[in-house]
Amino acid sequence: MTDQPLWHGRFESAPADSLMAFTESLSFDKKLWRDDITASIAHVKGLAHSQIINETESAAIISALETVASEFASNKFEFVPTDEDIHTAIERRVTQIAGDVGAKLHTGRSRNDQVATAMRLWCKRELANIAKLTLDLCDVFTQRAAQAGWGSDGIYLPGYTHMQRAQPVLLAHHLAAHAWAMLRDVDRLTQTIERLDVSPLGAGALAGSSLPLDPDFVAKELGFAARFNNSLDAVSDRDFVAEALFDLALIGIHMSRVGEEWVLWTTQEFGFAVLDDAYSTGSSMLPQKKNADIAELARGKSGRLIGNLTGLLATLKGLPLSYNRDLQEDKEPLFDSVTQVARGLQALSGMISTAKFNTDAMKLAADSELLGATDLAEWLVTRGMPFREAHAHVGALVSRSIRENVSLTQLVVADPALGPDSASLLKPGVGVSRRITKGGSGPVPGAVQARELSAALTVMRTRVAALIIFPPTP
Repeated sequence: MTDQPLWHGRFESAPADSLMAFTESLSFDKKLWRDDITASIAHVKGLAHSQIINETESAAIISALETVASEFASNKFEFVPTDEDIHTAIERRVTQIAGDVGAKLHTGRSRNDQVATAMRLWCKRELANIAKLTLDLCDVFTQRAAQAGWGSDGIYLPGYTHMQRAQPVLLAHHLAAHAWAMLRDVDRLTQTIERLDVSPLGAGALAGSSLPLDPDFVAKELGFAARFNNSLDAVSDRDFVAEALFDLALIGIHMSRVGEEWVLWTTQEFGFAVLDDAYSTGSSMLPQKKNADIAELARGKSGRLIGNLTGLLATLKGLPLSYNRDLQEDKEPLFDSVTQVARGLQALSGMISTAKFNTDAMKLAADSELLGATDLAEWLVTRGMPFREAHAHVGALVSRSIRENVSLTQLVVADPALGPDSASLLKPGVGVSRRITKGGSGPVPGAVQARELSAALTVMRTRVAALIIFPPTP
């Protein structure tokens, strides 16, 4: 193989430097070296299986591929200026090592099905890793919830709607809410992996090959669940990248929500939590500052993840069948999103697992008697009053309490419909223990939820572990 483009035979002049600079992808797709070599070894085995090459040729090419893999693993692989992408670079080096037989590596294969295969292998492995990291963060939420307590003596804080204090809730319940959301993220990731688990190898440029290739054999070699059904679809499909980017963007949105809360909780205005020094930063000018940068960047990077998704969708929307060079633009957003989400999950896990909660501040904020207003209304409902009437009755008392600067308890005691019997509902900690709805925030449903969450985590970890991911090294 000469140091020329793979397609040089059709052309009478060398490509312009500006063309090569604009179209190169090696700067980012070299991340696929492991997957390209893995797929190439399977392809060579498939060629031998179909008797397109003999066993001696197969062994020589595979040996060269394994040598190239070792060079990459030890950071000794040397690129040359004519390497358009990682696939070209690997084929060039294989031919240098194996000699003329190396030129048979690309038999029956196009870069179209080659790239699609490497991308699917990479996605399977990396999305499975993201799923594991997401479960790790779920574990942190679950452990911190258990520490906060699910019982009547558990830590509680205000629950908010519209950023206004609404009702007291168990801290365990609040933390578990994030775990449940992220369990759905893991569920989506596993479904995405299951859908992308299809081998495109053998589809060629777009129509297959006149050679007696065996795509089923190669799919099995690579650990894919199935081979492609339509060669045009196989080389042009990037649904799996779009799905992956959506999954990652939604994880980013969930991390952003966590980040926003922790930014608020660690302010002096809230004072609900204090971050460990190892997971905080300071100011170059203000000596007193301790900043929640992980939480802020979890919030900030979500926009970047959404942008990666929308950018790819905009690229895909106008493409006819089958392969178009536009599809080269699928890699950078995917690689970036995987990197940012992985780092964010790890950083948030460390930040939350080491933070300290200010339970006194939480309790003080949640013990406002106004947060017991709903309990008063529901108490009236148990005495036969229609809820809308009860809501209006208690709302009028709340309005009067604020307007006249009189305690709500005092007004409740004097109210004919409520009276002293209901006033105890406004005492600190009473309301949070009264919730009995399944899935609600109270000791009784909390005990059930703790078991359900633990079981769900176990099921999801088993599901992720069962994914057939081809070994990370060829």
